[in-house]
Amino acid sequence: MDSATETGTDSVASVEDAGLADLSQAAASDDNVAALERWRLEYLGGHGKATLLKRSIGQQPPDQRKAYGMAVQAVAARLDDAYRAELERARQAALARQLESERIDVTLPGRTPAMGLQHPTTRALDAILAAFANLGFQAVEGPEVEWDFFNFQALNIPPDHPARDMWDTLWIDDQALLRTHTSPMQVRTMRQQAPPLRIVIPGRAYRYEQLDATHESQFFQVEGLLVDERSTFADLKGVLTDFARQIFGERRRTRFRCDYFPFVEPGAEMAIDCFVCEGRDPACRVCRGSGWLEILGAGMVHPRVLEYGGYNPSRYRGFAFGMGAERIAMLRYGIEDIRLLYQNDLRLLRQQRVPPALPPQWSRESPP
Repeated sequence: MDSATETGTDSVASVEDAGLADLSQAAASDDNVAALERWRLEYLGGHGKATLLKRSIGQQPPDQRKAYGMAVQAVAARLDDAYRAELERARQAALARQLESERIDVTLPGRTPAMGLQHPTTRALDAILAAFANLGFQAVEGPEVEWDFFNFQALNIPPDHPARDMWDTLWIDDQALLRTHTSPMQVRTMRQQAPPLRIVIPGRAYRYEQLDATHESQFFQVEGLLVDERSTFADLKGVLTDFARQIFGERRRTRFRCDYFPFVEPGAEMAIDCFVCEGRDPACRVCRGSGWLEILGAGMVHPRVLEYGGYNPSRYRGFAFGMGAERIAMLRYGIEDIRLLYQNDLRLLRQQRVPPALPPQWSRESPP
């Protein structure tokens, strides 16, 4: 081998030695993956030292190109193999560190997933409907946008009747409105079914109310109707007393007092004895010292309403009742402001995870 060939070979060997030394330093650095990438660009990149050696093959004398080229290709291959081996080791080490830092101890107890809860109004509605289902009542629903005829006229409230002032109506036009109660389904159902009839009607109602702790512009109401040939006011009292004891405890006492509703005659309001103070505390925050809690209105169905429903009032009699589901929910779950039920505050639902304390006479067989 002449001196020129030896000089070229020595240059190729020096690039290999320097490359392997720099590769070892890059692999030993803290950020070895990034350092290895910088090494690759310096030696194997488009302008790297090994690449420049390949480009210099054509500049060698013809009789020396073969030997020089073979030496250059061998060095470039060894540098590339060494680089790939170090890169793989660096990646495996990084993966091991990641797995160790993200390791999950499967022997630890699992986390209990957060469970959702029903809204207090929904729970109250379910309890009301279940109580009346036990008494043989069937649940039906009706439209929230109602005609004046079914909302008022068929319930013995003609256009000029002063009782219309009892309902602050949200009108859509001269004849259509957002129903102010679920009572229109009384007449609608009577026109579709022959007596005897025993139904409850849950649904939203709407009124143009001034919002306060006990009034909302939208609320849930549950209307009830029973019609047959022998129903009496005593039946009304028996059904509603049984309902109250299912909801508020089997030892509840009830009170009925006269009240006025255009679609019943006679009409009454029903109250239960206060299950917090039992009438003994003048400062009771629930009953305000009266000892009684009003929960619904009721009465015997007016003969004109039976006629509008297509029933013969001389043969059939019935009773009706209505209550606000929010009112029942507030009493059952200790909620003092109806507006809390419509503010979407999760704290209200979370506090319902703890059942309210049972009052002294509240049967523990009855759901809280």
